[in-house]
Amino acid sequence: MENLDKVLATVDPALPAMIAASHVDKKIDLLAEKLARTSLDAYEWLSGMCGFPFLKKFTVSKEITKILPEKLLLEYVCLPVDWEDGRQGLVFGWIPDATMKKWVKASSNVDFVYCLGQIQEIRKVINERFGVGAGSFADAEENKGLVSKIEIVQEDEDAVVIKFVNELIKQALADRATDIHFEPQKNSLQIRYRIDGALVPVSLPPNLVLYQAAIISRLKIMAKLNISEKRRPQDGRIAFRSGDTAIDIRVSTLPISYGESISLRLLNLSEAPVELEGMGLGQKQLEQIINAISRPHGIVLVTGPTGSGKSTMLNACIHKIRDPEIRIITVEDPVEYEIAGINQCQVQSDIGMTFASALRSILRQDPDVIMIGEIRDAETADIAIRASITGHMVLSTLHTNDSAGAVSRLCDMGLEPFLLASSLQLVLAQRLVRKICPHCAKKANYTPDELEYALRALRVDPSSELAHIDKVMVGSGCDRCKNGYKGRIAVHEVLVISDKIQQAIIKNAPAREIRTIALEEGMQTLQACAWEHVKQGRTSLEEIMQFADKNNMDD
Repeated sequence: MENLDKVLATVDPALPAMIAASHVDKKIDLLAEKLARTSLDAYEWLSGMCGFPFLKKFTVSKEITKILPEKLLLEYVCLPVDWEDGRQGLVFGWIPDATMKKWVKASSNVDFVYCLGQIQEIRKVINERFGVGAGSFADAEENKGLVSKIEIVQEDEDAVVIKFVNELIKQALADRATDIHFEPQKNSLQIRYRIDGALVPVSLPPNLVLYQAAIISRLKIMAKLNISEKRRPQDGRIAFRSGDTAIDIRVSTLPISYGESISLRLLNLSEAPVELEGMGLGQKQLEQIINAISRPHGIVLVTGPTGSGKSTMLNACIHKIRDPEIRIITVEDPVEYEIAGINQCQVQSDIGMTFASALRSILRQDPDVIMIGEIRDAETADIAIRASITGHMVLSTLHTNDSAGAVSRLCDMGLEPFLLASSLQLVLAQRLVRKICPHCAKKANYTPDELEYALRALRVDPSSELAHIDKVMVGSGCDRCKNGYKGRIAVHEVLVISDKIQQAIIKNAPAREIRTIALEEGMQTLQACAWEHVKQGRTSLEEIMQFADKNNMDD
């Protein structure tokens, strides 16, 4: 490593010590930062300086554990790969030191060609082959075999479980997961990530079931929950940090047949609030929303099911209108995004601080704008409506299937229609659809008849839209996405409360009648908005068809 230190010192004299103290997964990022280059460029620079071939792509040997022991592969984060001329390559995420080479030589008689590869690609293969966090259990499993029936020392088991849980959360962040679900089964522990709205099973080490109880207890300890209470649901939170990324994790436990199910909701506190212009709104929709939230009083609602991005939309609205001359107070459960200059308050039901009680206190704080995380009951709805009538702009969310349904829902809560008609300014219905991965997008091969059938199912007039058949894309699947999708984008339906709709609300008209009036006045439906995203190559026709069926869009 002496020559490597000399090479690194040419970049920054302090770099060798910094690299030595860094985890293997962070070494190349540190070098890239010092070089002011991308990680890919940093690998190529390191390869040229140290004489190690750099493989942008590699093919892993089929019988990898017959070439080198699993424990060594996991500890050194390396993989045997096919090499030219029938030789065997060994790819590392960083330059291996003399000790590594010594143990590789002692563990195999193979004359390896040592190579460099992207650490995230190596990690991906290791996780798929051995399971996420497999390295955490390597030493413990070996000790278990040596001591036969004697139990592993408790301290060692605790350390193993702590390392596994940390690795599992870090991998979830790397995979852009929003939730992690721990689900005890009869003879196993199932763990799944929710990525882009879809549940994805996590590849796990085969001996994980031995540590099931310890893993559940570790999560409860991290969330400061009562580990001896296994009969009742509990809620808690974990402050987690991975490098420079701060994560707030909301923890929920639920007793089930074979133990306790634990769900983690990952909230990235380091992410900047999404701009309203970046929410996927059409130009007309954007103007309608900005016009509504810029008024001095009234109420604006965002509706949709759980996980449809309602809180993100509300925070984007707040970010848009914030101003030193405007006093904005929010009451949320939980506070998901921290916005500078905004007074944010969190619900604490265990001490009686509900949305309704917090809202009553907020009204005595002289706010100009109030953001309520969710209207859950008649009391909160009544206070919110009266606050909007008495000179406050109120932003909130509601669980309804479409924009017109919000009016019926609030009337069902007992609100007077005339109060609702005079205060409600706009209702925004929202859903999320998966975006096509830009790295593997290709033209979809639909016939005009197939496209016409899909458009009619979406209640979109096919007469003028069939001409866009060449713009319909699909993701073919690649190493970066696996299933053809990467990320999500919102689909919107904006109901502006016009004079005619106000009269319908006062008459207590049903949601269908309000929707009909809105369509006559030019409202773009969720289906039509989704089709616009397809035309722009952002999502696929299959995605919006499944989405339409799932959310009863084609009513």
